[in-house]
Amino acid sequence: MPPNEDPLFLDNCVEGCARSHQRLLAIIDAHVEAEDIGPWLAAPSKLPGWTRAHVIAHLARNAESHVHLFAEAERGVEGNQYPGGVEQRTEGIASYAALPASELVAKHRASIYALEAAWAHTSAAAWQGSGRNTVGARMWVTDMPLFRWREVEVHTSDLDAGVSFADWNSTYVRYDLPRMTMLQTSRKPMGMTTLPEAALRLSDTERLAWLLGRHAPNGLEPQTL
Repeated sequence: MPPNEDPLFLDNCVEGCARSHQRLLAIIDAHVEAEDIGPWLAAPSKLPGWTRAHVIAHLARNAESHVHLFAEAERGVEGNQYPGGVEQRTEGIASYAALPASELVAKHRASIYALEAAWAHTSAAAWQGSGRNTVGARMWVTDMPLFRWREVEVHTSDLDAGVSFADWNSTYVRYDLPRMTMLQTSRKPMGMTTLPEAALRLSDTERLAWLLGRHAPNGLEPQTL
């Protein structure tokens, strides 16, 4: 798929993700102010085997990986999101999750501000570049704010902190649903190019949550990414 050259798409993704960043920071700050951030982070998230600290660690590392990709694009290079691949990604999350709560919170906040600064300062030429994700697939730079927005919306609901998939931003859902639908149907045998009828009866938000493995409606097989 060629780079998306619609400036409104890019503006909406940058603005929407920045708003989602602020919602996430507000959730964390409430526990910092209540002085229970350590136990809160140590509690389980909705993701099997991950505490809330793992979710926050992943989001921090993800933001840092995007900063790296933007820097590489600025140099005219197609960078790798995690130069060490899946192993580096996994080790980075584990190391951040093991940090003291205050240090993890600080790194997470710094990663958000660094990413938003990268969006603001990236040149027009770099926005036309590309990078490679964890498994080596090409990502256009203009798509990266949407991919980051997906991470923030979905993992905020994974924290089990009063936000669910029903609270996902409607513009995010409108932009990401066609992409995730295309990804799902591309995995099917030739001739099976539509979603199951039960999925088509869902609301857009429910359908996207199902595609992303965050909703298991009756009559549909659970999805995994």
